[in-house]
Amino acid sequence: GILAANGSIPRDALDRFEFLGELALSGELRAVHGVLPAVLRAAKTGRSVIVPRENAAEAALVSGVDVRSAATLLDVCAHLCGREQLPVAVRGTTIVSPVNEPDLGDVRGQQHARRALEVAAAGAHNLLLVGPPGTGKTMLACRLPGILPPLAEHEALELAAVRSVAGIGTEISDWMRRSFRAPHHTASAVALVGGGSVPRPGEVSLAHHGVLFLDELPEYDRRVLEVLREPIESGHITISRAARQAEFPARFQLVAAMNPCPCGHAGDPGGRCRCTPDQVARYRSRISGPLLDRIDLKLEMPRVNHAELRSVGSGESSDVVRERVARSRERQMDRSGKPNAWLSNRETERDCALAGPEQALLDRAVERLGLSARAYHRVLRVARTIADLGASTTIEGAHLSEAIQYRRFDPGN
Repeated sequence: GILAANGSIPRDALDRFEFLGELALSGELRAVHGVLPAVLRAAKTGRSVIVPRENAAEAALVSGVDVRSAATLLDVCAHLCGREQLPVAVRGTTIVSPVNEPDLGDVRGQQHARRALEVAAAGAHNLLLVGPPGTGKTMLACRLPGILPPLAEHEALELAAVRSVAGIGTEISDWMRRSFRAPHHTASAVALVGGGSVPRPGEVSLAHHGVLFLDELPEYDRRVLEVLREPIESGHITISRAARQAEFPARFQLVAAMNPCPCGHAGDPGGRCRCTPDQVARYRSRISGPLLDRIDLKLEMPRVNHAELRSVGSGESSDVVRERVARSRERQMDRSGKPNAWLSNRETERDCALAGPEQALLDRAVERLGLSARAYHRVLRVARTIADLGASTTIEGAHLSEAIQYRRFDPGN
């Protein structure tokens, strides 16, 4: 602005440019955070962007925008005066194949849990795994990103924009890979959902369009867990401070794991558990009913026997499961433009209509299990996902029965 005011550069040259970067006293341009959201905004206005050379690869992720990179202020002035053209920022090579993801074929046994993981992936449903130590809960959770469909470009850009605001570098080679965030149970509410005097995104936003894995769920502070309820329902989180308010996307898929009791061996046929009923109840009550109500699939995982551990090739690979998941997700996108877990109540009634016998089955389950209205609709969405996996246009009794069984175990009771 000063250079234009004193006539060093033409004023009209500034009309079509946005300038991002930090100016050093030496005239060098230094990298800054939050470049990608600014470039996305510039794309809507049709303006060109000049960024520091270190931000060029990130800014080039946005297609349809004239992005130039510069090392110094003198380079920018030369470009604006027409003496020398700045180089166009070029997007780097992208790897879209999930070849580095852990493979589901490594899991031995736990066929019921593998099925639940596939259903969760197909419909973007939240999942809770309950079982003693060493049953493969974490192993399964880490393999969920490998069976999810590839990110669409606009989804990858949203995630990259969040990472840019958070000051986390984006690897250009695999920027379209889904995120997997696994914060420790000592994480604070601010670390989980974001905050600070200048609001910054937290783990729920860094897991946008990806997986948020919470291991040892009852060990988290209950107040920390309660802040998850809003983003699970709405897909975004609003951070309010006295000086400003910020809203960040948080459309994540929650996968949680927990032991059945403090010692972890409740229900063990060998009688190893020594926890009293009161201790078990207190342990499970650390997770509130409203949060549990928002988890679509809850599953008990028994201990794996030695014969299953020694088996070879006992399960399908991630590639095979991913193909089924992708076909199921395509059916959902063609029908409603979103995964089943994101359907509103009205959309659920439209897309998950039941015939008479199936409706009677669900009514009996609601009464017997004491399901809430929220749980009622979530059972319908899970049943719709199971039907989509089977390429069925209608929800049949078997689909509904499987969806209901995922609500039978409630660690809060």
